[in-house]
Amino acid sequence: MTTPTIRSCLLALCAAGVCTLASAKLPAPSPEAAAKAAEATAKTAWAGKVDNYKLCLSQDKVAAHYRKATPSAKPAAAVAACADPGPFAYTPPAPKPAEAAASPAATGTAPGTPAPAAAAAPASKS
Repeated sequence: MTTPTIRSCLLALCAAGVCTLASAKLPAPSPEAAAKAAEATAKTAWAGKVDNYKLCLSQDKVAAHYRKATPSAKPAAAVAACADPGPFAYTPPAPKPAEAAASPAATGTAPGTPAPAAAAAPASKS
């Protein structure tokens, strides 16, 4: 075999290995990890709101300076004021009780019991 053939075979083998690893299913995160991820998501969203607030304030400042410096500038249109997001506050969601998570569907039948015929196939009258 020549060197380019060996390289392409090795490249194909490595690509197949990476695809196999990438398609592996990860286990579900623990409740603590899920809670930490939810808090990180909330903090990121809050940081975005703070950034938008600061941008709004700076745009208002620039617009006010422009109107002050340019006598022919049109008056400002009615624009909503910048909304301050306030300090970061995260309240984790209340955990679900174990009973509610394991209870059967609210159809009134036990698991494994077939549904009544009237509820399973609706009657159609013409």
